[in-house]
Amino acid sequence: MSKTAETEGALETRGIEQVPDHERTARTRELFPTWVGANISVLLLTMGASLVVAYHLSFWQAVIVATIAPVVSYGLVGLIGVAGKRGGAPGMALSRAVFGQRGNLLPGALIWVARWGWETINAVTGAYALLTILDILFGIRGDGVLDLVTLLAFVVATFAISGLGINAVQKCNKYAAYLFGIFSVLVLAYLVVDTDWSRVFGQPAGSTAAVITGVGLIAAGGVSWIPSAPDFTRYLPRTASSRAIVGTTVGGAGLVVLPMVLMGAVVAVATPDLASAADPVSFLGEILPTWIAVPYLLIALIGMLLINSMSMYSAGFTAQTLGFRVPRHWAVSVNAVISLAFGGVLMLVATSFMGSFIAFLSLLAIAFSAWVGVFGADMLRRREYDGAALADTGRTSAYWYRGGFSPAAVVAWAVGLGAGLLFTTSDWFTGPLAANNVIGEYGLGWVATIVISGLLYSVLPKPAVPTPADRTEPAGEREALPV
Repeated sequence: MSKTAETEGALETRGIEQVPDHERTARTRELFPTWVGANISVLLLTMGASLVVAYHLSFWQAVIVATIAPVVSYGLVGLIGVAGKRGGAPGMALSRAVFGQRGNLLPGALIWVARWGWETINAVTGAYALLTILDILFGIRGDGVLDLVTLLAFVVATFAISGLGINAVQKCNKYAAYLFGIFSVLVLAYLVVDTDWSRVFGQPAGSTAAVITGVGLIAAGGVSWIPSAPDFTRYLPRTASSRAIVGTTVGGAGLVVLPMVLMGAVVAVATPDLASAADPVSFLGEILPTWIAVPYLLIALIGMLLINSMSMYSAGFTAQTLGFRVPRHWAVSVNAVISLAFGGVLMLVATSFMGSFIAFLSLLAIAFSAWVGVFGADMLRRREYDGAALADTGRTSAYWYRGGFSPAAVVAWAVGLGAGLLFTTSDWFTGPLAANNVIGEYGLGWVATIVISGLLYSVLPKPAVPTPADRTEPAGEREALPV
């Protein structure tokens, strides 16, 4: 990230306000390590194992899933990220232009709460990684007290990085991406030599329905990043290439998702209980030699730390859009405390981590997808955002609309959210329409949510798009979104 007046120090002081054009000097290639870092998680290994163990896919079917899923989900992340370079503000701040100043509180609150769960899952995974390292090196096994101590250490470190801001997050992502790449090659080399490939390639193929369901499972993790995409593109100049934004986003994520998911699928052949393990990390100490397992777990720990830092960084902006009148770095602390509390409950009470994670992931994707459908459809007609109107939360704002609400956006969001839940099936919740249709069978409730909310918003009457009074739109800004 190029340095500006607001970001040249260790602490980023800018909140949800629009970044001035003269400070928007970032480059699209800097997004690549950002989305590499956003996926350095051993959870992808356990999700890859689920493709083989739970969905009974063959290795080549797992290749198809691991290729399609990041293209679909992070393609959407990149497309929504284009709004960041157009508006120069975080995603949930730009959302005020779509839903209205008051209407934006509805999806904003739901997305903020959903982030609590996402950050809790990552915090617990990071704590398990630290516990596994202690066990391998020193024979120290976790108990209730040690579990909570490692969780606290992880959350405090997460708060420190995310509180510092975009420079700290992106610099850490850059170095973590290099380290992760090096040790992933070592792990892959070990697996190539040590794996019984006749068993891997001898796995029978699963059904087409299972392949589609697997794509939905892996893609759901990427969907959770979509509302955050503008948070990491708002320092890009307005002339930045939209195609480059999408390409670097998909490339960075795919570089990690594809090998990690396939590694999980390969490991699951020899370790079939991986997908149902009590925690998603300790198996690495069993299948890898110590000289690989320890550094790899350390890199994975750093990766999960960065994932949570990115999530909390965005959550701080969301809290500010909800009316928390505190600096961004203090808004981050709210999510840190919540993830610590929920993480302690999950570590001490939950009996099946992966089962809880997959159930949560399916509902998380629905919560984010209703916003994605409306916001994405709005991007087709909007090329810029009025910074003054975004910051003005009163009746004088150009984004006040009707009583602070955009009826079309709020209705489309609510209907899409409800419809998506009707078609969703998970261990925690099963919608009444999930059992007897292909959408529910394939686990594509989040896809239905995006389509329904987007189409409904497109056909409903909408308020006119205000044009900022202080500037005219540059000619280069009217490019079509990449397809």
